[in-house]
Amino acid sequence: MAKTQTLRLGLAQINTTVGDFAGNLKRMKRALKQARALGVELLAFPELAICGYPPEDLLLKPQFIAKNLECLHKLAEDVDGVTVVAGFVDADQGRLYNAAAIISGGALSGVYRKIFLPNYGVFDEKRYFREGHERPVFTLNGVPFAVSICEDSWYDGGQSTAMAQGARLIVNISASPYHYRKAGEREELLVRRAREDGVALAHVNLVGGQDELVFDGNSLVVDSVGLVLARGRPFDEDLVGADLVLGCALATRGCAPAPIRGEPHIVLSAKTTHVEKPPLPERFVPELGREAEIYSALVLGTRDYCAKNGFKKAALGISGGIDSGLVAAVAVDALGDGNVVGVAMPSRYSSPGSVADAEKLCRNLGIRLIAMPIEPVFEAYLTSLAEAFRGLPVDSTEENIQARIRGNFLMALSNKFGWLVLPTGNKSEMAAGYATLYGDMAGGFAILKDVPKTTVYELAAYRNAQAGYDIIPQSVIDKPPSAELRPNQKDTDNLPPYDQLDPIIKAYVEEDRSIEQMLAAGMDDAVVRQAVRLIDGSEYKRRQAPPGIKITVRAFGKDRRLPITNKYRGDG
Repeated sequence: MAKTQTLRLGLAQINTTVGDFAGNLKRMKRALKQARALGVELLAFPELAICGYPPEDLLLKPQFIAKNLECLHKLAEDVDGVTVVAGFVDADQGRLYNAAAIISGGALSGVYRKIFLPNYGVFDEKRYFREGHERPVFTLNGVPFAVSICEDSWYDGGQSTAMAQGARLIVNISASPYHYRKAGEREELLVRRAREDGVALAHVNLVGGQDELVFDGNSLVVDSVGLVLARGRPFDEDLVGADLVLGCALATRGCAPAPIRGEPHIVLSAKTTHVEKPPLPERFVPELGREAEIYSALVLGTRDYCAKNGFKKAALGISGGIDSGLVAAVAVDALGDGNVVGVAMPSRYSSPGSVADAEKLCRNLGIRLIAMPIEPVFEAYLTSLAEAFRGLPVDSTEENIQARIRGNFLMALSNKFGWLVLPTGNKSEMAAGYATLYGDMAGGFAILKDVPKTTVYELAAYRNAQAGYDIIPQSVIDKPPSAELRPNQKDTDNLPPYDQLDPIIKAYVEEDRSIEQMLAAGMDDAVVRQAVRLIDGSEYKRRQAPPGIKITVRAFGKDRRLPITNKYRGDG
């Protein structure tokens, strides 16, 4: 008969900040205290929890590495009655490793070093870290378990050595950045991995915003037949508890793991402080729909960018358009209505309807509205430039002057009051270059930078449904998109319709499809070629854009790094 063992597991899904060693340690100790009260025997923290993820070139600073090790030892001093797995940076003769510390009885009992280092998309781990090679197995209260770090569980066979040594549980500590549907993809992969390998999997994921990245949490405990036992909350800190009943794959050997030459096996001596464990609290983690998931990511990314960088208030231009309406709504949900300021900057081309919509939006959201008409300044610009422009037709130059006046007004308010300026451009505009450098692109954090225009409309409808009324006025949603920089202007004067443009951006930017492939998929020839020309010609603008929240598979920025000086075009 197969021998079984039980283990109470805890996953501390915490919101760390890169370089905030004291703050990260405080969060870890708080979670440790909660876990101890619940009778948790094995508690896991996310990848690089000690220093925050991703630390990027801070890893090149010896003092950063030293502080990380110092804080690891401070954590170990507090570990009593619980065994802890915590991510940190390990250093060995000048070599760095993305590592997990296994802490038991107040001391460091073992270290696992990440083996598979991602070097794609937003990841640069091979720039900093060496690959690990050992796959140690640890035994706690009779339960053999192994540790992996994020990417290590993504590969077939990545757990085989640990399983061969008798591990019945794999604890995967992770910092897996969000994009739409990522949590579902992760869960599907981990469930399949657990079922195929016949081993329980515990995946603890980071949560919170870090620059353009959002980490969604959604930690997971899966048993050896692929049944999900527990989930962490999405986009929020959480302590996930689960009681695992672990059978033995090596019953004929009495669960004694088979040693593999060169692979350490470490028996941990920690004793739980609880003979009778208190019951785990009942919990319900609702699944989020598409719009709720994306909107939650935007709110969390905005809140953390402001809080972690010391901004208490934010300002944005309120034009009466859909983009500024959605940015204002996200900002209010992230920061509170008293910490968001709308700035209306009408010109001679602003329609009465847009002015009225801007005022109504601010009333609905309960935010302060500052009116700063740009007409006197615009007129002064035209007068000053009249001689230089004599005999030349009016064109986009005059349009861009208006955008730059507005950018200057917003940045002046930012400088004077310390407000973070939130530009309102979306991914469709960033892709096509339909934005003005030092104008509507001016600001510190671009909430919609990775949100296509068609998704902007969907999110606005979602936010209104959540409110139970048109908090973003329906007239804003219904009007044809326009920058209102010249009479009767429409976005379609310069761009393809967004319902045609956005699928091309997805295919060309996110999926690397060629023009020929897009045409073969039935996309319009003229529209495809226009869109590709606009995208390719706007790289210099995007390079100067502020950071923004990643919500798609490939965002502009670290995800997609193209040379500005570049003659290659999408047709090969």
